Amino acid sequence: MTISADATTQENRGGNELPDFCEGIQYFCETKPDLDIYGNEAAIAAEKTAIAKASDPTAVYQTLLAADALRYLTLQVTASKGSGHPGGFASKAEVYAALVMLGYKNIITEVGHHAPGFYSAMFLDRSLEEMGIYNVQQMRDRFREHQGLLGHLSGQIPGLLNPAGPLGQGQHFAMAGAKLHPGVLFPVTIGDGGMGEPYVMSSMAHFNTAYPNITNFLPILVWNGFSQEHHSMVSTKPNQEMIDYWRGHGFQEIILVNAKDYDDANQPGEYVDSTEFSWKQRMAFTKAVLEGLDRAAKSALSGKLTVFIIKQLKGAGVHTRGAKSHNLKPGDTLDKPHIIESLQKRALPVKAWELVRQNFERSSGGPAVKTVVTENQLPLSDLGELSLEEFEVGGEKKVATTAMGAIAAQVGQKDPNFLVSNADGNAASGINNINMALKIIHPTPDEDYHQAPQGQVYEPLSEDACAGLAAGLSLFGGRSLWCSYESFAINGLPIWQTVTQAMAELRRPTPATITLFTAGALEQGRNGWTHQRPEIENYFAAMMRNGNVFPLFPCDANSIQVCYRWALTAKNKGITITASKSPLPVRSTFEQSHQALRDGAVILQETPGDKTVVLAVIGDMTLIPAYEAAEKLAEQNIGSKIVSVINPRRLYRSHDTAWETCAEPDGDFLSDASFQRLFGGDALIGITGGSSAMFEPIMLRSTVNRDIFAWKRGETAASASQVMEINGITGDNLAKRAMELMG
Repeated sequence: MTISADATTQENRGGNELPDFCEGIQYFCETKPDLDIYGNEAAIAAEKTAIAKASDPTAVYQTLLAADALRYLTLQVTASKGSGHPGGFASKAEVYAALVMLGYKNIITEVGHHAPGFYSAMFLDRSLEEMGIYNVQQMRDRFREHQGLLGHLSGQIPGLLNPAGPLGQGQHFAMAGAKLHPGVLFPVTIGDGGMGEPYVMSSMAHFNTAYPNITNFLPILVWNGFSQEHHSMVSTKPNQEMIDYWRGHGFQEIILVNAKDYDDANQPGEYVDSTEFSWKQRMAFTKAVLEGLDRAAKSALSGKLTVFIIKQLKGAGVHTRGAKSHNLKPGDTLDKPHIIESLQKRALPVKAWELVRQNFERSSGGPAVKTVVTENQLPLSDLGELSLEEFEVGGEKKVATTAMGAIAAQVGQKDPNFLVSNADGNAASGINNINMALKIIHPTPDEDYHQAPQGQVYEPLSEDACAGLAAGLSLFGGRSLWCSYESFAINGLPIWQTVTQAMAELRRPTPATITLFTAGALEQGRNGWTHQRPEIENYFAAMMRNGNVFPLFPCDANSIQVCYRWALTAKNKGITITASKSPLPVRSTFEQSHQALRDGAVILQETPGDKTVVLAVIGDMTLIPAYEAAEKLAEQNIGSKIVSVINPRRLYRSHDTAWETCAEPDGDFLSDASFQRLFGGDALIGITGGSSAMFEPIMLRSTVNRDIFAWKRGETAASASQVMEINGITGDNLAKRAMELMG
């Protein structure tokens, strides 16, 4: 019998006084089968962190109760707003409950749609009390509300380890956690829809090749047969084919628990709902999940690459099944009969809620907010004083990326957790000195290629794998450097963008996620337009307004060293460093670069004249036509200022960005007076071999006649100067336009 909470008495709640945390639960039932046998005390004993034995009937019984508690809360919380995603999590409720009962809480997912289930788990173990949520009503009130429980997962929520919105990213965080925390298990749930994202399987295969002994991450495939709006693309695979698929990707231990094998309700199809089974068969299915996960966890922790697969219908135990259960529609509210019926089916007696709460709180030694690895700062190796080499201005040409590589090598030698990743190859990026010092990670030792099994350079041919592991390490508290050709970095950008946004709201300081992008469009003349794609800078330009993203454009080999050293000290920022891999003139001192990091830009050359045109330059190679234009203008007695824009984020006005909303807020912006000192003149021209969007902060503040010379499109060419000429970026064109702007 199910009773509405509004009408219940102490008696029909099962004889128990309603605990405070249950306020807001709408339906209870009087009892559950065998509750008097298996519900007398919590399966996780006091002072213990997990159940004693996976096969123990009491542990199995209370795992089943926990699965139904998670389903109930997931549906009631989402229906309280008529918004959210209950169906996917519902099909893995037994898995999450089993992990908790086994003492594992460093649980990660690639499925942001599972957020309400994760929030329910964090509520049950009391982690949400950290944000003032003590009962179910408060959880309902703050679900999908500003400064409440976000629509999708985020590390902003107490006890949760990773953000999840875009599919196919969670495995990166699990592998990063496994690398930084040997001996700790990082289960990561992967949807059978998310598995179809292009890089999920390959990134794990790459990682296993590089780190065959790091297996303490446990992929859990939620094989429920449906994606968001239709059957999943792997729904037709037979069980053996799915097993073979994972085995083909290097997994040694593959454990599949299929709800269909326990079905006594004669449900049609390959995917069934375990909540429709008899109680006896529900117990049998839950036991199989609990024992299977216990075996999988021990396998992963003992050095075997392991996957656990649960095959159960999407929407198991909630308001509807299949893809229709994915998300609630506006009419799916708590007053609707189909929602009421579903909640009543999942209702538990008060005694069961108390058992579930006790088990979740005791698991792993306490609430996740107190125990998971991301709730504390990771201790970092002391880098001491890094050695920088200041080159002579006007002296021999130097390769900027090589100068930065020398510093990265020192970082790796001082910090064993430091990782450099590069899908295009460090040698091809002018940073082979990193390979020489830190070694490419590969099972085949080869001195010719500077590779060894124990290296610190990760070079799979996948931008997503490179960006994912590097960004994941930074989010979890380690140092890393993701390197890429600028043209191909777009394939790794989604995970990097996810991490920068997560860092903006993270509740602890963590090292900035740093990138080095080189081989820019201007350097790729012979390779043609396929390698000339600087449009990625549009993303970074837009992300500057987030408040914690800082694109840096060092002007030479001195400047890049200062930029990287600053980036290494930054917290909760996304920092891109874009520089050429070609030998170029040294034009700045260390002191000038320090000034540019602080002010956003620095004047490299100032030539007097009757009038003054400001040549604001982003990049290193584009300084060449700027200097040529200055000479031509001087011949006409027109003065010029060549201003190297190194840190454009500093050039916004303070109200242009959301800096004050960020963790570790950085509210330093250039004053109006200082802006006028740098950019004041009679005309202004922005010059870049990349995106014109980077000039937005300057164009917003400048009041003189102004224009921009920027990248248009790629073409095969014999030299960088010819590529610039094709795009109209020449000294002649700049000088001509300057004269026009000054009338």
